[in-house]
Amino acid sequence: MGKRRKVGNLLALAVLSALVQRPMHPYEIATALRSWGKDQDMDFKWGSFYTVIRNMDKHRMIEAVESVREGRRPERTVYRITDAGRAELIDWARELVSTPMPEHPRFRAGLSVLAALHPDEATDLLRQRLDRLEDAIRQDRDTLDAHLRDIPRLFLVESEYDLAMREAEATWLRALLVELTSGSYPGLDTWRAFHETGTMPAELTELAERTTSDPDTTD
Repeated sequence: MGKRRKVGNLLALAVLSALVQRPMHPYEIATALRSWGKDQDMDFKWGSFYTVIRNMDKHRMIEAVESVREGRRPERTVYRITDAGRAELIDWARELVSTPMPEHPRFRAGLSVLAALHPDEATDLLRQRLDRLEDAIRQDRDTLDAHLRDIPRLFLVESEYDLAMREAEATWLRALLVELTSGSYPGLDTWRAFHETGTMPAELTELAERTTSDPDTTD
């Protein structure tokens, strides 16, 4: 479990990463975060942006330094990061970088119910995914190479990570597809028989009964 934080929404971390550079009003912060692609790096909802700002102010992570007005626009409050906010940013970054946490990507959810598909269909769908993944890898590599010409590598390390994860997934998919297409995947005949006969094979029925039995009622 991660540390319980006063403002646990990852949007707070993104706001702190912006304000550590200079004081800004909320509109500037949101503009900066969008331009840096922080909403792609972190899972947060823009609808909670101003609530997060208020909560960070309440917990003294940020503080108002002035109010500014530009033309006829409403007055805007400029915030800066506090010592407590800087400490929170560093502590949170340390936790995220050092401590693996359970994550639940959609692909993992799909794999968990792969048996619901006929193995031939599953193979076709996995091949489609691999094709799309390889296209994305080529695009990501080209984009990263272009960015590296102008942006220090330190500020692209998350893009390197994304590319490495996609390449690792593609490698795993290729190996899985070799097993499925060659017929060497363990249990493939049982999987196929279930879909072609509509009858659950005895070994799978026994497995289901073993894994769902109440240990307190078994002999």
